Amino acid sequence: MKRSLFLYLLCLMSQNLFSQTNEKQQLTYCNPINIDYGYTPIPNFSEWGRHRATADPVIVLYKNEYYLFSTNQWGYWWSKDMNSWNFISKRFLRPWNEGYDELCAPAVGVVGDTMLVFGSTYTTGFTVWMSTNPRENDWKPLVDSLLIGGWDPAFFTDSNGRFYMYNGSSNQFPLYGVELNRKTMQPKATRKELYLLEPHRYGWQRFGEHMDNTFLDPFIEGAWMTQHGGKYYLQYGAPGTEFSGYADGVVVGNSPLGPFKAQSLPLSYKPGGFARGAGHGATFNDPYGNYWHTSTVALSVKNNFERRIGIWPAGFDDEGVMYCNTAFGDYPTYLPVGAADHLKSRFSGWMLLNYKKPVTVSSTLGAYAPNNAVDEDIKTYWSAKTAQKGEWIQTDLGELSEIKAIQINYADQDAEFLGKSQGVGHKYQLFVSNDGKKWKLLVDKSLNQTDVPHDYLELSTSVFGRYLKLVNVAMPTGKFAISGLRVFGHGQGEKPHEVKDLIILRTEKDKRSAWLKWQPVDNAYAYNIYMGIDPQKLYNVIMVYGANEYWLKSMDKEVTYYFAIEAINENGIGKLSEIQEVK
Repeated sequence: MKRSLFLYLLCLMSQNLFSQTNEKQQLTYCNPINIDYGYTPIPNFSEWGRHRATADPVIVLYKNEYYLFSTNQWGYWWSKDMNSWNFISKRFLRPWNEGYDELCAPAVGVVGDTMLVFGSTYTTGFTVWMSTNPRENDWKPLVDSLLIGGWDPAFFTDSNGRFYMYNGSSNQFPLYGVELNRKTMQPKATRKELYLLEPHRYGWQRFGEHMDNTFLDPFIEGAWMTQHGGKYYLQYGAPGTEFSGYADGVVVGNSPLGPFKAQSLPLSYKPGGFARGAGHGATFNDPYGNYWHTSTVALSVKNNFERRIGIWPAGFDDEGVMYCNTAFGDYPTYLPVGAADHLKSRFSGWMLLNYKKPVTVSSTLGAYAPNNAVDEDIKTYWSAKTAQKGEWIQTDLGELSEIKAIQINYADQDAEFLGKSQGVGHKYQLFVSNDGKKWKLLVDKSLNQTDVPHDYLELSTSVFGRYLKLVNVAMPTGKFAISGLRVFGHGQGEKPHEVKDLIILRTEKDKRSAWLKWQPVDNAYAYNIYMGIDPQKLYNVIMVYGANEYWLKSMDKEVTYYFAIEAINENGIGKLSEIQEVK
């Protein structure tokens, strides 16, 4: 009785907050990041439907601001806070380059006070661009031809001022590196072979969604170099951009051109959850000295190259092991505000409140069913029959809950144009209710002129409610379609219990693989499996929804592994299980 009265009073206190939007500085962000991804033309796939796509992100810190470049976006973004991104329209092709990809998988580097940009090419006629004022779109050609080209290039300036370029994108050839003359941008020597995949040893490098596909050999691509503590960390993407297990690995050396030794664990690895995949990316610093890693999130529904971008905390431990923290990597995560230990979670603690909860809608197009919007799978979506004003989707949290944030992930259904959708935006209203009958306006974006395909709303003050209704006002293009209406906050029940009886079977026949099974926790909707090759360094995590087993195929066959597991529900996280050793 007292608990019910307390919740009722909280609901009354929050009535005057319903029409407020976020008036204070936002403290969190949520992957995939919310930028105006362009509608990219992909040869041979146009009949599958026009859709947004980008990948291969590079973020660099320049004059204490973030600059984001990615594939085929006809420009780039800048941000002061790593949350609000401002698009700058820029074509980097010269007249003699017409017909080539517009800045595919770009190299971005900083030399002294100058930013450099260069796109993928197998020709020698591509321009290296320079700018000392990229925020104002002030660019000049530095050189119009490199004597060395290559796909997926990357620039690196050593602490001693020497300048290097890396490249490679192949399932037959390795990554390459070469030192360049800083004035002429021409190679000082013949490029050097640096690293080729070893799928016979490292399970995560095997091709296929389940790392067991022999149709193609795995691809290595997306080089990036980071210098730390006197060591050189060469990062690379593998085994294929369309897979949930798409990841960045890392090899470590004492020189920018090696030799290198591979780390057993992939660096950025996110095979589970809503936004899956974390390959072909780049590591960067924030103004406070913290490391972050940005990489590619896979959709791969309308074609293999339908992708988004994610950002995760990263760093180096005391022994020089490079890591990327993707635990709760698509839940609300704290933005940088000062120096921090990224080995400690930046997860806000706001839980997903509506996983597979009841959904009602205004209409449904074909098989694009309502519950696709709450199944925690970015590949599936609900679509209304139209894009008309008044189409709506409603989610039931099951009980009164404290709502802290909402992420609205739009899907592409019957999009009508290609390129960038500048000057138009997603217009909507979001309502909250305690009983599903009386509604209060929570967020009003009916006049919005910004393209927000993954709009993330952190409420200035949390509210209590059971039902949320998203009502369409206008779409920039296509029908009103949602791949994820995700509500975050705190439920009012008990946290899940500790997971019992975790069983891990690793056979001698193929020690790259293991089968994990555990006793289900009755009040849990998901689990986090932590793994590593040191009991104090469980740096990889796999989020599993709605199951109590997992087929793992990402292991280094030559080392011992350690595992632990925790249960997750609307109310919090259960106690981490005891760590198990698996030889």
